[in-house]
Amino acid sequence: MSTQPFTVTTEMELRLVVPGNASLPVQADVRYDVADPYAVHVAFHTGGAEMVEWTFARQLLTDGVTRPVGEGDVQVWPAQNGSRPCVDLSLSSPSGRALFEVPLAELVEFLSRTYNAVPTGSESDYVDVDAELALLLWSGEGS
Repeated sequence: MSTQPFTVTTEMELRLVVPGNASLPVQADVRYDVADPYAVHVAFHTGGAEMVEWTFARQLLTDGVTRPVGEGDVQVWPAQNGSRPCVDLSLSSPSGRALFEVPLAELVEFLSRTYNAVPTGSESDYVDVDAELALLLWSGEGS
């Protein structure tokens, strides 16, 4: 296991699908951290000072490239925007729903870089079980 933290990042321009109107560009910072090997973090630029961040399984994005996956708050499926292949990413929360079109080529390139960093099946080699357990026990105190 590497002791050096390693992060794969990219900035993508997603398209926010607006029913009845043209889609809107939305910048997103996409991040994969070897210290959290099962997750991908996406921070959406909202135009204000704050960014909205979602975290979901890397495998969900990977599977969504080729077939519809996900239940509930996060769903992913292959799609087409005109002649451009993309991946649709549907997010739901108590404050609303959003549908984004993610450029397929950029997503696949990002995911490939994450799998170069942490190959499929070796994720558990990068989890510091002792640190996670300590965090779990510490956060449970006083509950």
